Amino acid sequence: MNGSTSVSNTSINNNEKTDKQQLKHMMKRKRKNKFFHAVFFISTLFGIAALLLLLGQILIQGLGWLNWDFFNNYSSRKPENSGIKAAMVGTLWMIGITAPLTFIIGVATALFLEEYAKDTWISRVIQTNISNLAGVPSIVYGLLGLTLFVRMLHLGPSILAGALTMTLLVLPIIIVASQEAIRAVPVSQRHASYALGANRWQTIVKVVLPSSFAGILTGSILSLSRAIGETAPLIVIGAVAFIARLPDGLLSKFTAMPIQIYTWSSQPQEEFHHVAGAGIIVLLFMLLAMNALAIFLRNKYQRK
Repeated sequence: MNGSTSVSNTSINNNEKTDKQQLKHMMKRKRKNKFFHAVFFISTLFGIAALLLLLGQILIQGLGWLNWDFFNNYSSRKPENSGIKAAMVGTLWMIGITAPLTFIIGVATALFLEEYAKDTWISRVIQTNISNLAGVPSIVYGLLGLTLFVRMLHLGPSILAGALTMTLLVLPIIIVASQEAIRAVPVSQRHASYALGANRWQTIVKVVLPSSFAGILTGSILSLSRAIGETAPLIVIGAVAFIARLPDGLLSKFTAMPIQIYTWSSQPQEEFHHVAGAGIIVLLFMLLAMNALAIFLRNKYQRK
């Protein structure tokens, strides 16, 4: 009896020690969780505060300069006569060419890599290089565009050269985003399509693309938002900062909103800084509109 009693007491003591260790470990995890929660919350507040300060400064500087003349005038050496007309039209021309090129080439490449390409070392090398190209600095694409489009193909500092350079810039991003959207389609849907007698192309058109279309559209629009705000590649290929006419073709010289804003902000006169603030407001509105469009299309096609 004494032996069994001592064994039971030892077991109880061991259980109590185990419970205390588990409770201590749980309290430690809770303290760590609270600490990191506070760190992440403070970091988020810091980012939001910096964004609000930046937006507030821009609105104070440029809101009073937004009027019809600002949208209807060309760039000028006088800040009161400066406008964003040529830069806005040049940006729309460039994005109008870049958007279909990047969408068609990017989605086609993603479909090939996900649906047709076999898992060989060549496909893995291609996939790795595409992922790496998505992180290459934009000025490198500017140098590539200068060499390939401006000099070798003799396109000059034209809208077409700028659009092709921007296509190279955002193409890896669209390919990666499209691959993720295609990869998210369940394999069971493909098998069900094959079971009904569809071939691979019919399965892609009728099943894979409709299911992944929301993610593809979202990635494409967000990538084009980056292209609108890029300055370095356009400066490298020779886009002009001062132009007093609208482009009349693909080979016309042009300017873009980021270049025009950069030029205004680099001027010594304080008035030009206010004009740059007005240009930033217009550019931000365009970016927010594109992001809102991406969210709307994503929600619309996800419901379907």
